[in-house]
Amino acid sequence: MKTSLKFLAVLLLVSNVSFGQDIPQRIDSLIKDNYKKNPNVGISVGFIKNNEEYYTAYGNLNIESQIKIDKNSLFEIASITKILTSNLIAQAVVEHKIKTDDYIDGFLPKAFVLHENLKNKIKISDLASHQSGLPDIDFAKLIELNPQQPVNNVTIEMLTAIINNCTDLKDYGKYRYSTIGYTLLGQILEKVYGKSYDEIIREKMIKPLKMSNTLTKDFNVKNRTTAHNPEGGIQEFFKWNITAPAGLVKSNASDMVTYLKAVLNEKTAVGKAAIITEKIYYKDKNRELGLGLNIGTDENNTLYLKSGDSMGQSSIICYNRIKNWGIILLLDQRNSKMRQELLNQICDTILK
Repeated sequence: MKTSLKFLAVLLLVSNVSFGQDIPQRIDSLIKDNYKKNPNVGISVGFIKNNEEYYTAYGNLNIESQIKIDKNSLFEIASITKILTSNLIAQAVVEHKIKTDDYIDGFLPKAFVLHENLKNKIKISDLASHQSGLPDIDFAKLIELNPQQPVNNVTIEMLTAIINNCTDLKDYGKYRYSTIGYTLLGQILEKVYGKSYDEIIREKMIKPLKMSNTLTKDFNVKNRTTAHNPEGGIQEFFKWNITAPAGLVKSNASDMVTYLKAVLNEKTAVGKAAIITEKIYYKDKNRELGLGLNIGTDENNTLYLKSGDSMGQSSIICYNRIKNWGIILLLDQRNSKMRQELLNQICDTILK
């Protein structure tokens, strides 16, 4: 009987190890098959499981280059920037500089003057979970003005005018995706720390985690991918400006896996803050939201994820704290359908 139990234990151990080793191969097979069907869309994928890293990538940096995309190739992570910003907000909470349920009134720069109807109404968590009710930037109009660099026209003057002229929060407490909410969170961070958002994210995230290929203002590097709009036309990377906390960080699969490692390690500053962001701050029949995170649950899993779309690239990040894995997908074309379908296939057929 003892021999049988020992044999069973060894068999289970071998089976678990084989399954763990098989996951990267299956992910690679799925990504490779997708690339064969869509050879014009380059992709870089990073995966972490129990602190072990795996990467795969397909495609070239651009149509004229023979240099292959790899884990170090630079992409626009677009709105995935929002979870970096919300993590910084949560770090400020851990440091007792703010609370998630603090009203924003006392944390905005002096140029912002809230209308009487808005005072002591909007919480920091409302901004981070897209339920502030504040009007947003008219992105469609900005695209008409400058299809390559639409956010270039967003200035501090425009931002303060939008906020100061708002007299009513018509859908406060209801979900409405907001760029201006995260732009304001950047302003709040700057007020709290007395530094620029660029300095804050460098000091509290990029440098401590050694994310040397996560770039802000200067991203003119040789390993930068080329962005393509849905029709295949070349699209410029967005330049840095006041909306940066909502979506202007550039990074790669390697650095985003480093970030996921820190998130899954509750002993790190980023990991401690991540626990705060994972709390449910908004819930309706269609969604649950943390601070910057979408939360998906079933009987066996809780997934935390965030997607991003610039004018020319798409990305998505997802992790499972209990099962200790995380994944980042970066596409060199704006193709939200493809990146969502790829994540769904990986989660449903490989990681469950």
